[in-house]
Amino acid sequence: MKSVITWLVVLCLLAGGGYWAWHAWGGKAAVTSTFMTAPVQQGDLAATVSATGTLEPREVVDVGSQVSGTIIAFGKDAGANDVDYDSPVNQGTVLARIDPALFQAAVEQATANVAQTKSNVLVAQARLQQYRAALADAAADWQRAQKLGVGSGALSATQYDLYKSTFDQAQANVGVGDASLAAAKTAVQAAMAALDTAKINLGYCTITSPVKGVVIDRRVNIGQTVASSFSTPSLFLIAENLNRIQVWASVNEADIGRIKKGDSVTFTVDAFPHETFKGVVSQIRLNATMVQNVVTYTVVVDTDNPKGKLLPYLTAQMDFLVANRKNVMYVPNAALRWVPRQTQIAATAPANQAVSGGGVLGHGVVWVETGNNQVRSINVGTGLANDYNTQIVSTEIEPGMKVVVGERQAGSSSAQGAVNPFIPQPFKKKK
Repeated sequence: MKSVITWLVVLCLLAGGGYWAWHAWGGKAAVTSTFMTAPVQQGDLAATVSATGTLEPREVVDVGSQVSGTIIAFGKDAGANDVDYDSPVNQGTVLARIDPALFQAAVEQATANVAQTKSNVLVAQARLQQYRAALADAAADWQRAQKLGVGSGALSATQYDLYKSTFDQAQANVGVGDASLAAAKTAVQAAMAALDTAKINLGYCTITSPVKGVVIDRRVNIGQTVASSFSTPSLFLIAENLNRIQVWASVNEADIGRIKKGDSVTFTVDAFPHETFKGVVSQIRLNATMVQNVVTYTVVVDTDNPKGKLLPYLTAQMDFLVANRKNVMYVPNAALRWVPRQTQIAATAPANQAVSGGGVLGHGVVWVETGNNQVRSINVGTGLANDYNTQIVSTEIEPGMKVVVGERQAGSSSAQGAVNPFIPQPFKKKK
């Protein structure tokens, strides 16, 4: 009895499954394919390389301090705050002042030292004159002693030796006087050099702009002490001539070979999403960078910024125009990738021969409908391509002709294609 019931259950399940399968597949219209097409276009076709870049000033000058001290002003007057972020400056404009008290005292001390050394020169000159006068007297006495000689009765040996030693001492004194005068003059030069250094350091207390531009960063405040003992402290960043600005783009090594100096570039920035800006490649830097095994090169693009709308350090989405074709036929890239099934290919004459020349770089095949859900192939020459379209050359194709780019599975009751029986479907009300 149990075996009979078991067989009945199995038969019921088989019958139910067969009915469900017939209802799901056989009960519906046969699945057919609908070709998706796109027209052949004629016009200008451009190939671009996309990259991301950063807007940079053409020249940035880092203005620092060469002396240590306390910032007392931004501008010429003590306590002034005339120079700040975004301030336009000219060459020579006073940016900041450091407390000059110590440096002024150093100048006064150096000035006094110069005066002291100059007076020492005068003293050395007077002493040298005395030494020379004494030498002249000693030389005359020594000459007379030599004429009289020892043993003549006029001079004793002791007197003779005294004249000689006096003459020798006078000569030595003149030598010492000459050396002292030279040392005094050298001391004057050293003191004057020290005075010049003190004046230069005093001048460094007034920090001026070396160029005409705009202050894009101020890195100190009034009352802050800067120290230049080991390195020059940075006080201001000045961007020179923001009417011309640069974009530094990072280009992948796979694309860098397609970019050359003089190429046109278009870019957008998030600050002005509805505007497109133009530039020209001015430099391709050879010093590549590698991050996580990805090699990129920096490409510098020059662009005009007459209204100052483009701000430094904005992020730019860039397209480099690496090739351009005028008035050519082109099709979507999908038209060259799509391949029909064998049953969809019409039994027609042999395919045409692909053309060559005229900018043809390669060959491909496009498919056109012939009716009865079938297609035929047309060999084409392919040329310039970008991310969306490819140039084609063919004597059988004209602008406006539709080529197949894909297909859609469709049945009589559903445009989305057949239903997969392994995916649960929602219940539908019977009509």
